[in-house]
Amino acid sequence: MTAELTVVNALLLTMADGQDPFTGWFTVGGDGRITGIGPGEPPALEGTVLDASGKIVAPGFVSAHSHLHTSGLRGLAAGETLYPWVRANNDILLGAGPEDMYWFALHGCLDFLGNGITSAYNFAQNRVLWMYDRTTHRDVPGAVHPEEFLTRQFDAAARSGLRVMTAIRLDDQEFGPDGARANFAGMADEARGRIPRDAFLGVSVYGAVQWSDSPDTAALEAETMRRHGVVNQAHFVETAENIEAQQAKFDWYAKAGALGPDMLFGHFVHPTDDMIDAVAASGSAVVWQPASNGRLGSGFADIARYRERGIRVGMGLDDQSCTDVSDPFQNMRIGLYALRAAHSRASVMMPREVLRLHTLGSAEVLGADDRIGSLEPGKFADFLVVDPADPDTGPVWDAYAGYVLACGPRNLKEVYVGGRRVVADGRPEHPLAADATAETHTRMARAAHDRGLPAPVLTAAHPRGALNPMNHAEER
Repeated sequence: MTAELTVVNALLLTMADGQDPFTGWFTVGGDGRITGIGPGEPPALEGTVLDASGKIVAPGFVSAHSHLHTSGLRGLAAGETLYPWVRANNDILLGAGPEDMYWFALHGCLDFLGNGITSAYNFAQNRVLWMYDRTTHRDVPGAVHPEEFLTRQFDAAARSGLRVMTAIRLDDQEFGPDGARANFAGMADEARGRIPRDAFLGVSVYGAVQWSDSPDTAALEAETMRRHGVVNQAHFVETAENIEAQQAKFDWYAKAGALGPDMLFGHFVHPTDDMIDAVAASGSAVVWQPASNGRLGSGFADIARYRERGIRVGMGLDDQSCTDVSDPFQNMRIGLYALRAAHSRASVMMPREVLRLHTLGSAEVLGADDRIGSLEPGKFADFLVVDPADPDTGPVWDAYAGYVLACGPRNLKEVYVGGRRVVADGRPEHPLAADATAETHTRMARAAHDRGLPAPVLTAAHPRGALNPMNHAEER
């Protein structure tokens, strides 16, 4: 097969297990997959040649836990913990319709790509918008939306070029068991049909037992996992608020038979010893959001302890509205430094280990490591070109340490998905990038206005002239 792209002279961090960094080359075929890779010079220069002299080339980051529709909600509830922060977000989203959600999700997808995240597990905003009642510790429905509220988010992911695994919440407490089964099956078919095959990483159950009143939710989620052959990721023991009730619901999953390699626990900040034992014994996984956990004051997830028990771990950026900057380098460093500080031991986690968690490790917990997460023949050519000399970070003494500890979005020069450049100098080259920015600013401001909430203090101007966010005549 003749290559369409040949990358040469790159310092390659392939993240393939057992492979040290090397200066070399790789080739990309017409299907967007890597056809060959090695040190030194390539056998031949085929197709477009990308000379990466002086650059570090590494796999695109994988966010194994994300909420892409929240990209226009950053900075809200800046001093609040999880539940009041969620309510502040949802107060604004109650003013949004299906077309608003399309632009919000597209903005989020392009923001991820611009920061070097090429694949994401996405908790799509479900059709039922729940509002948490802090007095009763229960979710109550604030709005029930038509299918388009969800499917337009699928369209945004499809249009963006980001690779996505889509999580769909059952919402059985609103729809009932049969309605929940039908809704999941229908929305899974819609996601599969709307997102291009190569960008479609699968569907997942959006685990919601933490907010449920009944163990029937866990049983229905476990049934759905088996029936559709999909993974389930549940936000679990994320915050110290009402922690005893949260911990007690773990047994619902265990008794339902949900534990196992297809069960992922997002956050998992406040587990009991018995919960850790059960996760380790069952082969379930944990997904770590260190920046989000810090921002919301959720607590410290002892990932070093989980890994010592053999628990598989991935990493995610979480909501863009609670990491605020979709920066995987920052996410790695916050997690790495917190672990080292908590254990008073710098070697408790090394740069290569945390980079693996945010690339191949995340791909593994999602069951997508045959396609993404490392630079190896047969996998998609999703990669980053990082220049440690612009701005200059000094000599690179250790490839992993220099990349993880000293580099960031300022050094990120290009992002490629399937061998095709999609970002240059931090700016997505997508034809709708400017529109996504303007539409998100305008539509978020209008949603807040319609809810009687304060307007943003600053919004971006549309290149063709900003639409009036208070113009109720404009169709959503």
